[in-house]
Amino acid sequence: MYRAIKIFLITVCLTFSGPTLSGLAFPGLAASSEVWAEDDIHVLIDALGIGDFPEREAAIKTLVASKDPHVNQILQQLSDGLLYVNSDGGPVLLQGGTDDEPTYSDPITGEAAADVDPDMMTKVKINNALRGVISAATSQLTLMSPDRSARLAAAQGLLKDADPANLDLLNAALAAEKDAEIKNTMEAARAVLLLKTDASVEDKKAAIDTIAARGNRDALTILTTTLETAPDDLKPAIQADISTINRSLALWDVAQNVWYGLSLGSVLLLAAIGLAITFGVMGVINMAHGEMVMIGAYTTYVVQEYITSAFPGVADYSLAFAVPAAFVFTGFVGLVIERAVIRYLYGRPLETLLATWGVSLILQQAVRSIFGPTNREVRNPSWMSGVFDLGGLSITWNRLWIIVFSMVVFVTLLLLLKRSAFGLQMRAVTQNRRMASSMGIRTGWVDAFTFALGSGIAGIAGVALSQIDNVSPNLGQSYIIDSFMVVVFGGVGNLWGTLVGALSLGVVNKFLEPFAGAVLGKILVLVLIILFIQKRPRGLFALKGRAVEA
Repeated sequence: MYRAIKIFLITVCLTFSGPTLSGLAFPGLAASSEVWAEDDIHVLIDALGIGDFPEREAAIKTLVASKDPHVNQILQQLSDGLLYVNSDGGPVLLQGGTDDEPTYSDPITGEAAADVDPDMMTKVKINNALRGVISAATSQLTLMSPDRSARLAAAQGLLKDADPANLDLLNAALAAEKDAEIKNTMEAARAVLLLKTDASVEDKKAAIDTIAARGNRDALTILTTTLETAPDDLKPAIQADISTINRSLALWDVAQNVWYGLSLGSVLLLAAIGLAITFGVMGVINMAHGEMVMIGAYTTYVVQEYITSAFPGVADYSLAFAVPAAFVFTGFVGLVIERAVIRYLYGRPLETLLATWGVSLILQQAVRSIFGPTNREVRNPSWMSGVFDLGGLSITWNRLWIIVFSMVVFVTLLLLLKRSAFGLQMRAVTQNRRMASSMGIRTGWVDAFTFALGSGIAGIAGVALSQIDNVSPNLGQSYIIDSFMVVVFGGVGNLWGTLVGALSLGVVNKFLEPFAGAVLGKILVLVLIILFIQKRPRGLFALKGRAVEA
């Protein structure tokens, strides 16, 4: 009874006050919005089912003025056509179920409603005008939301839509906003909206300066569009701002290409650094090197699947377990290959090429038999997902971490070769095998563990590549030729040469791709390397080794 009386009072207010299009509440109720905020929200919801479209519009605005946290939910249900009311009167309910067997429940709590006759229920209808009111109300509620991400998304939405009807709403939100990033976005949106109104030339000039200060491609698009319809007094300033932004974007494009090149270079470094040992130091043309990378990627997949099922709490850190697992397993596979095949072919590089090519085919088919020919998904952990902006650069977290990871691997390997007893023995065997053997170094086992080291590092490369590429039996084939180019260009067997070569080829590739395309760009890089090798046959950084002595 009490609820029915309140609905009746709302009906009377709606009838005598009528809606206003300039505000979010209608006369007579705007001043008492705080009273409604404390009142029963269900009464305000039930008012949506009363009267025609004008009364319904006023009810929507009163609901918004209540500031109840459920308002967004109710407006979405109304917009989706899910709210129903009994044709003889009663509460507004949420319809669910199917068309043949509908169910009805409370739109807030979801509690099922009893004794509802579906034949008596009619949809709470809305028209285009009400949809506009709902959209504006939703924007207001989002802009005033206590959730920072919701406010930022709303401000970005207003910047994109650029509807001048939202200017008053945006001004109110801007006055209350304290967050610097959101406020900056709101100011840009306000400037865009001002340009579409009949504001004064001074106000439009200030708006143009605000947009130009953003200096991004969106600002360039807005200014270019504005230039066509701008007054003659503003055109010189707009044209000057467009020229400034174009120069700035050109510089950022160069920086972005350098970043992409370094990112590609770090991938090439990971793929080639193991080959720099097996090919550069040992003189073995290992065509199965790409398959070592592929095995490392599949090891990552297996480790991630096991940890996700057995220890889901640490699934986000599965890569920390995959790195040592891939290194040990691929290193073991490399050790077996060296002991079974490679050790009989030292000094015969063409025969090692044919033998390791056969090994690569065997490994690919083995992986297809075990895992199937289709791609396997290796999920990015949360700390490697997403993108962030640095000035005018767009940087993905997974690429950034791969660059850091590749540098860590490079430094670790450099320290191993320069500071450890194994590294000393390996360098001794490389420079003078007979003298090293006479000094008691077991050259055969040094060869075996050197090949295993190169294979293990290739496996680590597979862990990184699983985060940016498809894990498939053909994964290694995509990098084997590039890896050989990096090693030959940088200097056979020289780690510093491999680093410089990988980063250089990565950057050159990214600058050639926009003009020549990906395939022709690689061909041009190959031609340039061939011409370079004609002048410096031993690459950028020459290293004395077994191949040189021969």
